Amino acid sequence: MLDINGIAHIALSVKNLKKSKPFYKELLPFLGLKLVHEGNESCYHVGSRTGILIQQIKKEEKSSSFSQNNIGLHHLCFRARSKEDINKLAKKLLLMKARIVRGPLDGAWAPGYYYILFEDPDGIRLEVNFVPGQGVLDENNKFNANNDYL
Repeated sequence: MLDINGIAHIALSVKNLKKSKPFYKELLPFLGLKLVHEGNESCYHVGSRTGILIQQIKKEEKSSSFSQNNIGLHHLCFRARSKEDINKLAKKLLLMKARIVRGPLDGAWAPGYYYILFEDPDGIRLEVNFVPGQGVLDENNKFNANNDYL
């Protein structure tokens, strides 16, 4: 059994970023989150052991079933306490015959980022990651938007 260390981030896909961004840029700092990335297609706030990404959906993609590029939930990410926890989870997911999208592997978003991305039975994407230290809140680290977090 793992001891999850909270939710690392929640990514929300929105229909019109130009309308949503001002709302979140006012609300999230009020809640104690700091803007660490702002691009044409997304913005990302981190603080209070929480990260919230807001991103524009792809205009050409319309769907009546779950799509991580539709309005609403993009994916949900839990924070693990160690890289070893990610590896333990990978073994458990294999036993469960869950669809692993990718991982465990290193990610480019922050120094030491290590994660696994998988889907529930309906195709909703879930992630568990480990980032050492303070991640992008460390003044020596910068968030890597990886081409505007695409």
